[in-house]
Amino acid sequence: MKALTIVEGPAFGLTLQRLCHQLIEDHGDLGNTALIGLQPRGVFFARRLKKELEKITGLANVLYGELDITFHRDDFRHRSVTASPSATELDFSLDDRRVVLIDDVLHTGRSIRAGLDAMLSFGRPSSVQLMVLIDRRFSRELPIQPDFVGKWVDSIDGQRVSVEWKEVDGKDRVLLLVGQEREGSFPPSRSTPTDR
Repeated sequence: MKALTIVEGPAFGLTLQRLCHQLIEDHGDLGNTALIGLQPRGVFFARRLKKELEKITGLANVLYGELDITFHRDDFRHRSVTASPSATELDFSLDDRRVVLIDDVLHTGRSIRAGLDAMLSFGRPSSVQLMVLIDRRFSRELPIQPDFVGKWVDSIDGQRVSVEWKEVDGKDRVLLLVGQEREGSFPPSRSTPTDR
């Protein structure tokens, strides 16, 4: 298996800053905006965005939560590996708020669909947008498209995108893992086998 670096170093940080500025341009003062990171790997992206947004805007506390989607996935009962849920930390209502769902990689769209289902347990937002660091745009299985994208990656079967975060992986970078095209040719991901 070969790993090709797509984004790293200063480009990684600049991509996050650009997404923050796009969000501010679209949402204004962020007063009625809630950022929701999807477990397990989307929360690293969401936490970094929250921190950067607070730095740029000077706000003391951007409204933020983390959402586990494990039991809302449509393949929950069909997995060979037992699902291990993550924590949901969302202690406010989403009623009439502008919600931004945040994940690191958009692939088939099934994780986002599960996130939408899980989110509705916390209220009825006035609008929902999707922000992803990487959009694997030619692999969609559901009609889901992001509103904010860090980078588009055109990949084929037998390839996987891995986002690494300094906090847990030691380095910020995005890799395209290229291997054999048969199923199961990649080593197990650190996250649940979702949209990668």
